[in-house]
Amino acid sequence: MKTFLILSALILSPVFAGDAYSQAPRGTVKEGLTVRSEVLGKPVRYSIYLPGDYATSERYYPVLYLLHGYTDSDMAWIQFGEANLIADEAIAGRSIPPMIIVMPDAGVSWYINNYDNSVKYEDFFIKEFIPRIESTYRARPEKQYRAVAGLSMGGYGALVYTLRHPDIFAACAAFSAAIFTDEETMGRTDEVWARIDSVLYGPGLKGKDRLTDHYKSYNPIHLVRNAGTEKLKNLRLYIDCGDDDFLYKGNATFHILLRDMKIPHEYRARDGGHTWSYWRSGLIDGLRFIGDSFHR
Repeated sequence: MKTFLILSALILSPVFAGDAYSQAPRGTVKEGLTVRSEVLGKPVRYSIYLPGDYATSERYYPVLYLLHGYTDSDMAWIQFGEANLIADEAIAGRSIPPMIIVMPDAGVSWYINNYDNSVKYEDFFIKEFIPRIESTYRARPEKQYRAVAGLSMGGYGALVYTLRHPDIFAACAAFSAAIFTDEETMGRTDEVWARIDSVLYGPGLKGKDRLTDHYKSYNPIHLVRNAGTEKLKNLRLYIDCGDDDFLYKGNATFHILLRDMKIPHEYRARDGGHTWSYWRSGLIDGLRFIGDSFHR
């Protein structure tokens, strides 16, 4: 009889555990929200994930700003990345603390102020968007409870914001970040420069002329070199780029620079390329890294 009871417990316990897990409160996703920007002179879309107990509690939550890639929108991390489902599972399993996840729409701005200040997305994000989120939702306003992450263009934006504003963000997780070496930038074709880079750094630039002060002020490699070890040593940086990703060189170079400068960070080069399956599979570890920053 005792043996039977033990076997029954072993067989049934996963069912009960799964049932309890399925009963955990799920987060709420709100898409198509807007915030009016005086800096950009237009409304800006954003989507938001609120953890399962947000509606029934009065507590304030840490916030992760999760940035989309080139030509995507604020809905990409939900539609393709399943960020809400991954966060639900991680919170239910206590792998990460409950957190608000905010996903703004940046178009193809690369999250920066461009060379002639005709588009000042960074100013909007830092001066308008973060304060609006923190005044609209129960978000903890301290640096230690604020993080930023993203993929591709969004991974670049996440690193840029963290390196340029180390007083604002506690941690950064960059997936397949669009980091380019100077050699890659100088070697870009005129067609690509005209289509993507010209609005950011200036039209008609070739060779070394592309390495303007404005370009360097937003290039993660130059930002680290110019900031120095002392200013950045307390940052928490997580970098993940697939071994088949076309952005491998910039990410590897960035990692080597951080190692040489003895700036603490985590670096992953997993099997995979520039794909949603890669980012979905890596998001949980990035969330854990962020979540550790929110803990004491």
